[in-house]
Parts: sequence; structure tokens; C-alpha cells
Amino acid sequence: MFSKRSIRSQFLIQLIVASAALIFIFSSFLYFFIKQSLYDEKREELLLFAQNVSAYQSLVQAQHYATDSLLGLSMELVLHKGHDHTTTHMFEIQKGKQTYLTLLYPFNNLEHTFIKATKDITPTKRLLTKVLRSIIIINIIGFFAIILYAIGLSTMLLSPIMTLSRRLSNMNEHLMRPIKVKELPEEFEPLGETINRLIGRIQNFVKYQKELFIGAAHELKTPLAVIKLKNQVTLIKERQAADYIEAIKVTNNSVDNMNKIVADILNIGRQEGAQLERPTNEDVIKLLKHKANDFQLLAEAEGKVLHIHFEPHEFQATIQANLLNQILQNFLQNALKFTPKGKQVILQSSPHIDGLLIEVIDEGCGIDDTVDLFAPFKRYGNKSGVGLGLFLAKSAADAMGAELTIQNRTDGQDGTVAALKLHAKLCCPLPIR
Repeated sequence: MFSKRSIRSQFLIQLIVASAALIFIFSSFLYFFIKQSLYDEKREELLLFAQNVSAYQSLVQAQHYATDSLLGLSMELVLHKGHDHTTTHMFEIQKGKQTYLTLLYPFNNLEHTFIKATKDITPTKRLLTKVLRSIIIINIIGFFAIILYAIGLSTMLLSPIMTLSRRLSNMNEHLMRPIKVKELPEEFEPLGETINRLIGRIQNFVKYQKELFIGAAHELKTPLAVIKLKNQVTLIKERQAADYIEAIKVTNNSVDNMNKIVADILNIGRQEGAQLERPTNEDVIKLLKHKANDFQLLAEAEGKVLHIHFEPHEFQATIQANLLNQILQNFLQNALKFTPKGKQVILQSSPHIDGLLIEVIDEGCGIDDTVDLFAPFKRYGNKSGVGLGLFLAKSAADAMGAELTIQNRTDGQDGTVAALKLHAKLCCPLPIR
């Protein structure tokens, strides 16, 4: 429990030390206050007795004192030339087990005489000793009470964390349930929400990985089956050279399809490596312009038009540039793939309440809102492709902490809007000299 790495042990030690120091300081002040009060009372008594003797040569004027105040009191006239005859002197004398408080009060300056009043304060010292013992006992009891309180308080404070730990330790990839945030203390709600978001991402990752493995096996199995069937048919009987050439062409085409699948699977591995790259501060608008220049040439070659419109003129963000490049690559490739010849694609950016909104708008056939667009090996329309592009783009966006959405246009035209929301703050561009 008292490990150096334990927050609980550090909390316990700090609380116990602080409380013990506070008790010690308070008890010391209390003891010295009681002691000073009793000593002040005895000094006042001796001073009043000496004043009465000096003024009236009698103790009778001290009528407000009880008789027991005169017990242990002795008065005498002494000669002291070494002391100042204008001030009163007070000191304590220890004789064996007895303690006396002595007062020298100026009586005759010319004769250098003082009234010496001595009071036996042994009972007072014994009383102070009892008070000190009582305070020490109370402090010891209080110290152990503080230890118990600190242990109980630390257990109470760690209870939500231990509850979260137990729930998380019982989870696996087949049994993952979100944490009920409302059951947590208010201070732990942000932690619970963060864990739920992480659980959601893990669930999506596990889901897509399973779909990826199943899809990869299915996609690779199909061309292999075609190759095998074509070869079996070709080998049934002797054929002409043209038939063998045709069989080889089919085999090569199937191999090419398998190579595409393998290449996209390798891209997934590369992307997972890119997710571990250290983010750098980049001008996102500059990256958009660079990507737009590349695809404008491709759009012209296909008889299509790529319009660009970027706002603001500069947007600094700490991102992984390779991941952003993969997302833009997929957006623009899909937009140009599904946009008919003579139509246009728009690449634009605009300020968003949380950062920057990047949109790619095409004039294609639109999407089916009822299917999972980001599942691996899902192809739409009659266009070629393996079906891993959007899966890779979604994984890259999640790794960047960005939001990726794809929806049909709502302006009355056919087509889709692929949007990426980057969560970053705008910064003021520095002047170029």
C-alpha cells in the first residue's frame, strides 16, 4: 500500500504528515498559552503583594485574594546592589523537587533594598505536567484517528477508479460494454466518457479487422477459384494454342486482382505505421493546394473539372500529414471515379466552430444511406476497385481525432459530399518578409 508509485500512499503520507504537524503546532500553542496564563496569574499575585507591602506595609489590602493564595508565600526585605533599582525583576528557582517563583520589587533606592516575594509554584508545575501528558495522550489518539480517517478517505476516493478497473479488466473483444457515466461521481464523468469513446474505437477496430480478414479471404479465394477452374477446363483435352493463351490471360488477370488486394492490405499495414508517426505542425491549406494541383491534371485528362476554393488563407494544425494525404487521396479518387465526363468536382475548405472543414463535392450517382460505407471490401456501383479506400480513410481520420462523414448532396443535385472536420484552432499567419 505504501509503494512509491502509489498515489494513495503519497496521499496518505501527505495527509498524515500535514495533520500531525497541525496537531503538534496547535497543541504546542495550547500548552504554552496555558502555561503563560498560569505564570502571569502568579506574577500578578506576587506583584500585588509586593505593592501592598511597599505602600501599606501589610498584605491586608489584597482582600480580593482568597486565603489559599497566601499559602507558600514568603516576604522579606533584601539588599541587592547588582540589580537595577528602577525595575521589577522576576525569576524562577528550582530547589530539589520544589519550584519557586521569586519577585524583586524596588523598595528603597538609596539603600538599594528590594522586597523579595517568593511563592511556591510546585502545584502549578505539577498541574502543567498533567496538562502536558493529557495533550500528548490526546495527540497520540488523534494521530491514530487521522491515520484511520486518511485510509478511509483514500479508499472512498479510489473507489470509483477501482470500479472502473474491475469493469475494464472483465472486458474482452467479445464482451465490451460502455461504462454508465451517470453512475460515476461528477469528477469522474470526463474519464468515463473518454473510456467509452476508447471502447467505441476498439469495438470498431475489432469489427473492421474481422471483416477485413473475412473479406480478404473471400476476395483472394474468388480469383484462385477462377484460375483453378479455367486450368481444369483447359486440361480436360488437348486444345489449340489460342485456347492456352486465353487461359493464361485469365490467370494473369486473376493474379492482377489478387495483387491489388494484397497491395491494399499492405496499405493498411503502412497506415497503421503512419498512425505512430510523430505529429508535426503543418499548414493544411498548403497541403490542400498541393494535392489539388496533382488531381487537376488527372481531372483534365479524364474530361472533368476540379474546382478549388480554400478559406482561410492559412490554417496551422498539429497533424500527421501522411494520414491527411491518404484521406484526401481517397476523397478525390472516388469523386473523379463516380463523376461522369463533363461534370465537375469541388474541393473546398472553410472555418468550422471546432477547427477546419474540408469537403469534396461530386456530381456522381450518390450513395446508399442504408449500408455501412466504411466496411472493408464493400464496392458500390459498377466501378473497379477492391473496396478498402473508405475503410482506410475512416481509420486515418479516427487516428487523427478528426470526424469523417459521407452523405448525399442536399442542394437538389445528384452526388455526394465527403467531409472531414479537423479539430484544431486557427492561428494568425506570420507576415512574409
